[in-house]
Amino acid sequence: MTHKVFLLLLLFAFSITTTVAQTGSLTGSIRTSDGEAAEMVTVNIKGTAKGTLTDKNGNYQIKNIQPGLHRVMASFVGLERQEQTVEIKADENASVDFTLKENAAQLQEVIVSARNLNKENAIVAKIPLKKLENPQVYNSVSSEIMKQQAITSYDDALRNVPGITRTWESTGRAGDGASYFALRGFDAQPTLYNGVPGLTSGNLDPANVEEIQVIKGPSSTLFGGSFYSYGGMINTITKKPYYTFGGEIAYSSGSFGLNRVTADVNAPLSKTDKIAVRINTAYHSENSFQDAGFKKSFFVAPALVYEVNDRLSFHFMTEILEEERAVAPVFFHSDRVSPLPFKNLEELNLNNKLSFISNDLTIKNPRFNLQGQMVYKLSNQWTSQTIFSRGTIKSNGIYSYIWDDVSGDKYFSQYFHNEQQTTSTTDIQQNFNGDFKVGNLRNRLLVGFDYFKRNVIDNGSGWASARNVTPQGEINYVDPYSGDTLAPVYLSKASIDNLLAGTEGSLSNISNSSYSAYASNVLNITPNLMAMVSLRADYFDSKGEITSSEDDYDQWALSPKFGAVYQLVPDKVSLFGNYMNAFINVAPRQVTDVDGTNPRVKSFKPEHADQWEYGIKTNLFSDKLSATLSVYDIKVTDRVMPDPTNIRDYNQGGKVGSKGFELDVVASPFTGLNLIAGYSYNETKIISGDKEDFYSEPGRAPGGQGPQNLANLWATYRINTGTLKNVGFGLGGNYASEYKVIDNSKTGEFFLPSYTLLNASLFYNSNHFRISVNVNNLTNKEYYIGYWSVNPQKPRNSTLSIAYKF
Repeated sequence: MTHKVFLLLLLFAFSITTTVAQTGSLTGSIRTSDGEAAEMVTVNIKGTAKGTLTDKNGNYQIKNIQPGLHRVMASFVGLERQEQTVEIKADENASVDFTLKENAAQLQEVIVSARNLNKENAIVAKIPLKKLENPQVYNSVSSEIMKQQAITSYDDALRNVPGITRTWESTGRAGDGASYFALRGFDAQPTLYNGVPGLTSGNLDPANVEEIQVIKGPSSTLFGGSFYSYGGMINTITKKPYYTFGGEIAYSSGSFGLNRVTADVNAPLSKTDKIAVRINTAYHSENSFQDAGFKKSFFVAPALVYEVNDRLSFHFMTEILEEERAVAPVFFHSDRVSPLPFKNLEELNLNNKLSFISNDLTIKNPRFNLQGQMVYKLSNQWTSQTIFSRGTIKSNGIYSYIWDDVSGDKYFSQYFHNEQQTTSTTDIQQNFNGDFKVGNLRNRLLVGFDYFKRNVIDNGSGWASARNVTPQGEINYVDPYSGDTLAPVYLSKASIDNLLAGTEGSLSNISNSSYSAYASNVLNITPNLMAMVSLRADYFDSKGEITSSEDDYDQWALSPKFGAVYQLVPDKVSLFGNYMNAFINVAPRQVTDVDGTNPRVKSFKPEHADQWEYGIKTNLFSDKLSATLSVYDIKVTDRVMPDPTNIRDYNQGGKVGSKGFELDVVASPFTGLNLIAGYSYNETKIISGDKEDFYSEPGRAPGGQGPQNLANLWATYRINTGTLKNVGFGLGGNYASEYKVIDNSKTGEFFLPSYTLLNASLFYNSNHFRISVNVNNLTNKEYYIGYWSVNPQKPRNSTLSIAYKF
């Protein structure tokens, strides 16, 4: 039997060799009407399975074509296809070029969800890899999808990605005031900009967003351990200049006083040299659906590109955001110790129209972000990329939360704090990318070095309780512990400032740095079989408070990554598997013996997350169907938790597990129709911990893990001919299953109910005008999200958008 199989394989290999020897190839380029390269255009040989995509220079190549006359077809989703006849001769190369009717700006407009297909991506793996070549799972949301859905909030764009859900709106508070998301059961925030750190403590404006990438799984090997990345990372790709004049001016008006004006203007600065500038700007004003709350912001983002020659280019991008908001407090409905007197929303009876805030209590989150990049082609095989990034964020104003001080008395204490914190970050990266062969084996090698520094200056006030409230809005001014009546404190800036004036504030100045080196190689063992091996060495050096050396510490961490991809059908079907790692440096803590004696500083090893994942990726029917199915298992180890025998001490050794699967589908069954859909299941539990500790009881959900089941769908159809040409509609929504936000044997469990949201759009989208009406939460569903908390969400809301494109 073995010999027969061996002979069959030999015959099969011989037949392939013979076939290849009698075939020819086809090359060419595709340009837009204004002479610019057209990337991501599909080129197919009709009647065969042969096809490819154009690269960023608009070039393509198809090998191993049978001799004879063939029809070559160039197509792009949403555009009229073109065909030409070519004669292929054995052992010869033929050439066919195409010119699209559209110019570069118009081509960008029709880049819809198809950009999620098998496009080459140089950020997710820091190596140029097609999606089917990458053993890691990632999803992206394009700017065109955001326009279709009239998205005016960065957070809402992520409803198009399976396996991620928001658990906490942006609060603006110091350090971590951006929105929280649950990604594969762990915390995630939008902390990457073009693959490098871009911190925020407030909202992100979508005006400068070209694409949002959600990179799944522990990702420290390439992106470091400065931020949590156990479940993955959120990376924002900003808009880049191009070499023709064009742009868009848009206005959006909608529910709750929404007024938003945006402008996107691009212009070449030289007729001979490739220099271009692009400016995106936005003004946003919006009220809350509750009885108080608002947001006002101004955003501007200039970008410049200069291609000195074919080998050297410079890219610069700056973002400046001024934002002021009145933010509803997070409603923490448990003291995390006492048995809950309510198990669900019906028993809590929260009035979701109440904000528990006033528009006089605001917080400002100005942000500045600068990135500069130099790319130099060292040779045909090697490229150098040097990146500099500098960011500053501030939290300036009032932050508030509601907490159950004394369980069972129906009242909750509302605490206030005056935030005064500035965080500055600097990141310098040097990357070398090589694409070369050793023998007949292709290697795509990355070697990189990374320096990251963070400085946090905190001059905030102390904390104080101002009043007690019920979920229905009753108020009293009674000390919940002593029962004494206190002087009223009102929701005015003067009253809260007076309350906080007597508290002891912080005078803190902390800095830390990390020095990293990493390498990653993708080896083509055969044309269809690829292996990835990656490793990062990270040295973390914390100076702590500048006035003291007692809290200084340093740590080493290694973060490996391995992956394998086997393409069952080249560029169409691939099987993949990966092992990935993430780490977080844990700061030393002051501990004592049980009786308070023997004070000392205790150090800890970095926490680590390890993931095993496998699945399948497809790109079928000439780019009309892309799908990814993956199964993963993540374990976080060495978590620091309280010592059950000494409340003044900590142990290291806690473990949390997360496992599940995800399905992502992007389809364009026929011209004009585009679909994106996804489903995910996740189960996150504490594996090892302390049964007496709220945060680490074994067998329980840790909190913030999100609903176990999530589903998303968005479908658009655009009419391409006839009287109603360019008219279209969109329909979709999201589903989230019941969510256990509190899971503890002593407090009990608290559930947020499942929900299904429906969204719809009606639009007219031509070359120069776009008009759309979008309605979200069509059925006016009352629903909530949370992270050990209860956060009411928007009822039905609508947006009218008008845009002029030039």
